[in-house]
Amino acid sequence: MLLKQLPQAVKQLRCISSATTAVTRLHRSVYCRLYPTVVVQPDGSTINIRYHEPRKIIKLPLDLTTLSDAERKSRLEARKPRKKVRIMEEVDDNFNAKKYMKYIKKK
Repeated sequence: MLLKQLPQAVKQLRCISSATTAVTRLHRSVYCRLYPTVVVQPDGSTINIRYHEPRKIIKLPLDLTTLSDAERKSRLEARKPRKKVRIMEEVDDNFNAKKYMKYIKKK
């Protein structure tokens, strides 16, 4: 009953236009077409393919068993989170308020 009495401008809750966007992908199980996609192989070479989902780039994983020990250790270290370095600065507080008392006017 109350909605019938309100003006049309107040009833509208959402403004849907062509400028409205969503920051997500379409949730479809089957896509109608194939999309151009770049596949990056572990050695860095790239191949352009047609993929069934709209993606720009697909990076294939690197096989760690084919690497040398030094390269494997460096790759595994790069994956670990880095610890944040905290810098503690000690400030020398040699401020003397009595030195500036001559600039303060008393009423």
